[in-house]
Amino acid sequence: MKAIEWLGNSLRILDQTKLPMVSIYREASTYEDVAEAIEHMEVRGAPAIGAAAAYGFALGALTYTGPREGLADHMEAVYNRLAVTRPTAVNLFWALRRMQDVLREARDMEDLDAIRLRLVEEADKIAEDDRRMNRLIGQYGNGIVPEKAAILTHCNAGALATVEYGTALGVMRSAHAAGKDIHVYADETRPFLQGARLTTWELMQDKIPVTLIADNMAGFLMQQGKIDLVVVGADRIASNGDTANKIGTYSLAVLAQAHGIAFYVAAPTSTIDLKMPSGQDIPIEERQGKEIREVFGVPIAPPDVQVYNPAFDVTPAKYITGIITEKGIVQPPYSVNLLKLMVRS
Repeated sequence: MKAIEWLGNSLRILDQTKLPMVSIYREASTYEDVAEAIEHMEVRGAPAIGAAAAYGFALGALTYTGPREGLADHMEAVYNRLAVTRPTAVNLFWALRRMQDVLREARDMEDLDAIRLRLVEEADKIAEDDRRMNRLIGQYGNGIVPEKAAILTHCNAGALATVEYGTALGVMRSAHAAGKDIHVYADETRPFLQGARLTTWELMQDKIPVTLIADNMAGFLMQQGKIDLVVVGADRIASNGDTANKIGTYSLAVLAQAHGIAFYVAAPTSTIDLKMPSGQDIPIEERQGKEIREVFGVPIAPPDVQVYNPAFDVTPAKYITGIITEKGIVQPPYSVNLLKLMVRS
């Protein structure tokens, strides 16, 4: 189960808008194909978006047919196109900056093929880094999971949202592999239903016990003592620990604190944005109202009703018990400890 796979001169993308009913792959042979796949949420999840964008950047060079002296301007256009696809997920910009750095280092190379090769190699490194980081997140996260635990998660932060294994679901995979008796409750995650369609499907593939619940049931389950901890992913973490994640995450964090339940964020360090002072500064993507008025083409509301559809919300750091990264678990004060983490060799 791979969200993306590099084929040598194209990117194979699992169309996640069609899951779990059918598994359909598209082959992205240009950077525009990749940009459209990200915008249409065929590929989604901050780490996967970053890796896909890196390969999209490489495709921009692979498909360039002009003179050597025109490459820089062309690649700037490629960068700008990919950068506007999803504004909240900082992994997108992290990956594109890495690709730009490699291009800058290769500016003295006369051979276009040598430049193209360097860009593909860097995209491969970004993908491999994500695989490695996810495994480590799972290992560290396993340490906070009791031998018997009911875990609530929101949206999809699994293999489908990454290059492989997952962040929040990586913690659950690691705990399950360690023989712990875990049961996952997955919020459906309106309006795109990533929890219902993707998280449940992933966990069932791995034979990890999972129960699907509607988004508005989480508080009731906590009140009934059926949830031991909450583990979610992230799209951007500010330097003070404020965390942007799929809309509905903030509500879970408030509910968890009200019921004395630990609330953890699982994310690679590529999701931490030290240049962002607080969550108030994080750009929040707003998507089309059609996603609320319809469920996969079926109308469920008046066609002309006004809709507000932010894709993400921000959970203040005060509600977060810890942030699980590939370098360890960060605890408050985040403004101090996130900086220490990022400068750690």
